[in-house]
Amino acid sequence: MTSEKTPQLDIFKAHEVVQVDLSREMATSYTRYAMSVIVGRALPDARDGMKPVHRRILHSMREQGMLPDRQHKKSAAAVGEVIGKYHPHGLEAVYDALVRMAQSFSLRYPLIDGHGNFGSVDGDPPAAMRYTEARLAPLAMEMLRDIDQNTVDFQPNYSEEHEEPTVLPAVFPNMLANGATGIAVGMATNIPPHNLRELCDAVTLLLNKPEATVKDLLRIMPGPDFPTSGLILGRKGIEDYFSTGRGTVTMQARAAIEPMEREKSAILITEIPYQVNKESLVKQIAALAREKRIEGISELNDYSDKSGMRIVIELKRDANPNVVLNFLYKHTQLRQNFGVIMLALVDGQPKVMPIKEALVHFIEHRKIVIRRRTQFQLKQAEARAHILDGFRIILKFLDEAIQIIRRADNAEHARTQLMSRFELSTEQANAVLNMMLRQLTRLSRDEIEREYQELMEKIKDLKDILARPERITVLIGEDMKRIKKEFGDERRTQIIAQEAADISIEDLIAEEDMVITVTRDGYIKRLPVDTYRVQGRGGRGVIGLTKKEEDIVEHLFVCTTHHTILFFTNRGRAYHLKAYEVPAASRQARGTPIINLLQVERGERATACVSVENFKARGCLFMATKLGVVKKTDLAEFDTNRKGGLIAITLEGADELNWVKFTDGQREVMMVTRGGKSIRFGEGDVRSMGRPAAGVRGIRLRRGDVVVSMDLVTQGHDLLVAGENGFGKRTDVDEYRDQSRGGSGIITMKVTEKTGAVLDAVMVHPDDELMIISRNGVVIRSRVAQIRKVGRNSQGVLLIRLEAGDRVGAIARIVSEEEAS
Repeated sequence: MTSEKTPQLDIFKAHEVVQVDLSREMATSYTRYAMSVIVGRALPDARDGMKPVHRRILHSMREQGMLPDRQHKKSAAAVGEVIGKYHPHGLEAVYDALVRMAQSFSLRYPLIDGHGNFGSVDGDPPAAMRYTEARLAPLAMEMLRDIDQNTVDFQPNYSEEHEEPTVLPAVFPNMLANGATGIAVGMATNIPPHNLRELCDAVTLLLNKPEATVKDLLRIMPGPDFPTSGLILGRKGIEDYFSTGRGTVTMQARAAIEPMEREKSAILITEIPYQVNKESLVKQIAALAREKRIEGISELNDYSDKSGMRIVIELKRDANPNVVLNFLYKHTQLRQNFGVIMLALVDGQPKVMPIKEALVHFIEHRKIVIRRRTQFQLKQAEARAHILDGFRIILKFLDEAIQIIRRADNAEHARTQLMSRFELSTEQANAVLNMMLRQLTRLSRDEIEREYQELMEKIKDLKDILARPERITVLIGEDMKRIKKEFGDERRTQIIAQEAADISIEDLIAEEDMVITVTRDGYIKRLPVDTYRVQGRGGRGVIGLTKKEEDIVEHLFVCTTHHTILFFTNRGRAYHLKAYEVPAASRQARGTPIINLLQVERGERATACVSVENFKARGCLFMATKLGVVKKTDLAEFDTNRKGGLIAITLEGADELNWVKFTDGQREVMMVTRGGKSIRFGEGDVRSMGRPAAGVRGIRLRRGDVVVSMDLVTQGHDLLVAGENGFGKRTDVDEYRDQSRGGSGIITMKVTEKTGAVLDAVMVHPDDELMIISRNGVVIRSRVAQIRKVGRNSQGVLLIRLEAGDRVGAIARIVSEEEAS
């Protein structure tokens, strides 16, 4: 009963008006249409991996004699026959399907041997069907093998004038070997191709071990094998679709970095992801370079030919090849995802299935095919044996049989007499009457007997196959062995165990050494470390920055662009910043206000910086304050992206946090004061504390004295102490005896009016370089070995010649190449 508000559809039928519910009719009609698309066009059959159009093309070409051992024929002939007999759709639809089965870059194992222009990986269209020629590939014959032995069902074509197969016998699992793609109504399939040799081994495994697991299959067939080769990143997506029928596989081009003349480099691309248009890819890269979205590309050429693919991206001399390549992976089709949906028709119904189920459907199909083939062969063998048995009877009574035939009035009379006299069947009697005289010779009689005995053995064997299912399993295994030997090949796509991670901005930044400076008034900048040339001790230096009035450089250190910088403020808080996030500036530039990069509170200023490669490293941060307090905290406690900063130490009174060092917890600490005192003690004297802890006393200070340096003792290094007036000295660290934490220390530099108060101290190696910057921004870079080693109770030598009124602002050690490696 229909609702009064439901629109009605009048259908005129045999002069009657039938009222139908419109919404129900639309739903029913759309469902029929959807199922027609799903079954008749878009989805492959799980048994042979074929859509109807592909199945009809192969069957029709076989009927036309377009076989591998014969000459190619015009593609138009094949397309016309398919349309005329089986597939009444557009010419282009059929021709496109035929072309794809001939493209070596589309199918892992092409089923059609094409002659002429069948398109290219550049997206070039194929020539018109009247110009190209085609024939079945040898592997296609395996799809059609035994089709004339009642192995599959046939159905009437659209006009009921011919018959077509509902499925092909398919000796190998074509759906997994060549993959499939299709969009139906409300669903889609996207099955990747696999290596045929591995598939044969997988089928054999399931035949012998039906309970095999996904892990067992993965050991035999590790994943997709694309016709365009390339790389697959990670195994998770493969394991997902092997287990569930759905997953995402990350494909990547095969690229290599090659050196060129004049210290330049080039990126060479020899393989690209499956289904990527090479010409579009090249245009995409060119557009990025032209629009300046990627820096460093000087020239782009495609040298691909019949021998293989070769795309050459020439880079500028100062370009970092790895950074450019990572950018291309992120912004071009050099890296693509293949979303796997193992959707196929099972008993006419769409179903998503894991790999094992897909293989099982193929195996069950092959069992049915072999059983039907065996039944067909048995029927033929029994029919022939029946005829031969009649021959054997007649040959025993040959003279009498001849007399009966000679006296007979006609053939019907002769047939009746033979059947009556020798108890022959109608078929046997007809065969006797059709015998030729040459079959009456002794040789022919022997041949008949031999053929009869052979047929009886064959019949016995065929019946045994039907009676014992394990025989069918053996036959499938033999087919797999033969297919593997005749058509199997090596894997093309390489699977890399490392999962494909999202390319971050850090991957697009060249990793290079740089100098970071922080001024007292909170200005920060970075420069390449080679900005400053090496000079001799006592030189005048070069301008390192142009400062605003009365600003001084308080911190200078060396790191790489990929490190994380932990900034510690005088108030004991810690902030994160990636090194590449520090704005680059010229040597004379003042820099960027640090408050623009860090969310520091009013009155806070950065007093210490630690360069960290990652927070997973085992170790801790050792801190020291201006008033001699020390503290040790695990590095992992600072692993957070909190922009507002973290508490690093709780300070008392006017104390300030000025030094932080990364350590393994087993080092010795050297603290130096402004008044020229120092203390050396082991880190073991300081227990590890949480971030909010206040710390313990490191050195006992005299009235008015403050700590100016804290560093870690390194064997083979010396302690370099610098005074405000540009004097400094290098002293063997062994001259400083071990003391207990909290003592008053010993003399490390004789402080005079000439030297000025101690400004800083740092551990150095003779192969290191020292960078010194004055409060007026003058920088000098010199070798440590040029600084004479003297005793700890001395004034030292001149490190930098200062202008009147200028003072040393900061010093920093640049490690030697030997130590860095």
